[in-house]
Amino acid sequence: MTDYTDNLPLGKTTVYASEYDPGLLCPFPRKLKRDELGLPELLPFHGVDIWNAYELSWLTPKGKPVVAIGEFRFPCESNNLIESKSFKLYLNSFNQNRFDDFESVRALLSQDLGGAAGAPVDVRLIDSADFAAETFATLPGECLDDLDISIDNYALNANLLEGAADPRQPVEEALHSHLLKSNCLVTGQPDWGSVLINYQGGKINRESLLRYLISFRQHNEFHEQCVERIYCDLMRFCKPHKLTVYARYTRRGGLDINPYRSNFADDIANLRLARQ
Repeated sequence: MTDYTDNLPLGKTTVYASEYDPGLLCPFPRKLKRDELGLPELLPFHGVDIWNAYELSWLTPKGKPVVAIGEFRFPCESNNLIESKSFKLYLNSFNQNRFDDFESVRALLSQDLGGAAGAPVDVRLIDSADFAAETFATLPGECLDDLDISIDNYALNANLLEGAADPRQPVEEALHSHLLKSNCLVTGQPDWGSVLINYQGGKINRESLLRYLISFRQHNEFHEQCVERIYCDLMRFCKPHKLTVYARYTRRGGLDINPYRSNFADDIANLRLARQ
C-alpha cells in the first residue's frame, strides 16, 4: 500500500511560496484509516471538519493588505482530508496576491479546497471590522476532569470502555473533557484538544470514559481520525442509540481543526474555546 505520508510537507524544510499556488494542497485519503476502523463505505455518521484560519491575508487591487479569519467546513463524506501544513502553505501563498474583493477570495478558496477534498467545502470569511463579534464559548454538559482517578497507562486502549455502559440506566447527557491529547501521525508533535460526547443510551461510567480519553495521550493519528476512532469505540462498547463526538483542537500554524461526527444532530456551532 502506498505510504501517503512520504508526500506530505510535515517535518520537512519548507520554502514559503510568494505567489498563489493551489498545488501546495496535499490531500490524504480518509479511506486508509477508515478501513483500519472497519468503517463501511456507507458511513454510520455524518459531520464536518471545521477549520479556523487566523493567519489569512491578501492584497487589494491597490496593493493594500487585507486580513481576515477564515472558517472552512469540510464534509466528512469527502474522499480526502487536507494535511494541515499544506493548508497553511496554501493560505500563505495568498499573501502577496491582489484580489478584487472578499467574494473573489472566498470563491477561489472554495474551489481549490473542494477540488482537493473531493467534495464541496463551505467557506466563510470574517472581515477585521467584525473581529470584535468573535467570542469564546464553553462546551455544553458536565466536565469529567475533576474526577479523582489514578492513571498509569497512556497507550490507547479501547478496552477501557468494555462494560462501561449500563443499559439498565438509560440517560441522555452531554459530557466533555479538556484532557484530550494525541500526537501528529507524521511528526509526533502533540495535538491538544477538548472533546464533547453527547449521547442517549445506557449510562456510561465516567471514570472509564475519562481513562479512555486520556489513553490517546501517546497515540499518533490525525485529528479527524482520532474523533472517528472515539466515535467507533463508543459505539462498539457502549452502544448508545444516539451519539455525537465533537473535538476542538488548539491551533498550530494559525489553524485549528475541529472534527464533528454524529448519527442524529444535523449541525454543530463553531464553538471557539479559550485555548483556541
